[in-house]
Amino acid sequence: MDKPIVPLTYEQLDHWVESLQPALIAEEFAMVVGILRGGAPLALMVSHATGASVAFLRYDRGTREVRWDSTLPLPEPGSKVLLCEDIAGRGNTLVDCIGFLREHGVVVRTLTGAFDDLSRLRPDYSIDASGYFALFPWERQAYTERYRADWSRDAKGEGTRMADDHEYAVYAIDLDGVLLPDISPTRYDEDLTAALAERDALVPFDRLPGIDLKHTRAIITGRPEMDRERTRVWLERHGFGHLELVMRTPDSHDESPTGAAAHKAAAAIKCGVTHFIESDPVQAILIAQSAPLLRVIWWNAQTRTGTLIGASAWS
Repeated sequence: MDKPIVPLTYEQLDHWVESLQPALIAEEFAMVVGILRGGAPLALMVSHATGASVAFLRYDRGTREVRWDSTLPLPEPGSKVLLCEDIAGRGNTLVDCIGFLREHGVVVRTLTGAFDDLSRLRPDYSIDASGYFALFPWERQAYTERYRADWSRDAKGEGTRMADDHEYAVYAIDLDGVLLPDISPTRYDEDLTAALAERDALVPFDRLPGIDLKHTRAIITGRPEMDRERTRVWLERHGFGHLELVMRTPDSHDESPTGAAAHKAAAAIKCGVTHFIESDPVQAILIAQSAPLLRVIWWNAQTRTGTLIGASAWS
C-alpha cells in the first residue's frame, strides 16, 4: 500500500449513489446485482435509490467460479442489469462476473466504488481514484499489517485463509485519562515541575477500557517528545512497557486540541490500527473527522464508559 490512501465512508458512497439517481433510474435496470461481499453495500444503495430488485453473485478467486447467490431467478435474456463491485481491480473478478451474466443473455452495465490506473476495465459508473488507494469502510482492517500479509498470501494461492474481519482489530490508546488520571492544565501553568512530579507519582486507574492490552499496538499521547524518558519509566513501572510509545513532536503539531488530535489521527493510521481510544471528547471528534475509517472511542474514566464517535461536517 505505497499509494496515498483515499478513505471512502458509507456516507460518502451513499451521497455519490444519490447523485447518480436520475441517471440510474433512466437506465430502467431489471435488477441490481452485487458481487459478494464488497459489491453488496453498493448494490443495496443503488436498489434503494432506484427501486430495482437486488440479487448477488458469489465469486471464488482461486477457481474463478461465479455462482448466482439469490432466491430471485436470473433475469430474463435481454434484460439489463447493473453489476456492482467495490473496486475495478487488476484481477479477474469483475471480468468473470460480467462474462457469467452475458452467458445468460443479460445486458450488463457496471458500477464500482472506484477504479484506478491498474483497473482492467473502466466501469460505466465509478469514482476515479487513479494514483490513490481507495479504502472502503468494510475494509478498514486493511490498515493492519496482519491483514495485508494474509491478503498477499491468499492472492498468491499460498494456502492462507483470510480470517474474519473482526479478528484483524488492532487498538491504540491515549495515555492521560485512559491509563491514569489527567492533571489539570492550570496545574502545569502554575508550577510545571511540581505538576510533572505529581503526574509521575500517579497510579493507573483501577478500571481500564475492556480491551486486551497485551494485543494493543501502541500508546499515542499528546505529551511532547521531551517527556519520553519519564513517560517510559512510568509505563515500565506499571506493566505497560511492552506497548509502543508514540509522542507528539511540537514542531509538527502544537499542544492545542486541534494539534494534538491531528498528531493522534496521523499516528494511528501510520501504526496500522483499526481502533483508537481517546480520553478527551473534543479531540475524539477531531480525530474521527481526520481519520473517517478509524473507529474512535471516547473513554470517560469517571463513568467508565466508552462511546463510539462518528463525526461528519454539517452546515
